[in-house]
Amino acid sequence: MDEEVIPILRVADAAAAVDWYGRLGFAQEWVHRFEPGMPAFVSVARGRVRLFLSEHRGDARPDTLVYLRLDAVETIADEFGATVEEAPWGAREIELRDPDGNRLRIGTPTG
Repeated sequence: MDEEVIPILRVADAAAAVDWYGRLGFAQEWVHRFEPGMPAFVSVARGRVRLFLSEHRGDARPDTLVYLRLDAVETIADEFGATVEEAPWGAREIELRDPDGNRLRIGTPTG
């Protein structure tokens, strides 16, 4: 088994969040609801990078910051109209906010 850390981000509308994260190259893996009409808990992945998106109020707080090390930050920046900046620790980075206020710092190593 590969060990991993999976951040949980609070979202108000899981379906809308899945669409937004799709613009970053994430695809929905699965959705869980304890029963119909209950809040959704969704897994999205981009390669080996995975996030959980939760409509459950107690799971996470908005304004969370997650750092994602992804390939081709320039392509993502173009998709969102963001400006890529050179970070002093050897990465090209952008920062985005999803529709629920979660902050995503996305970087591609330069070396």
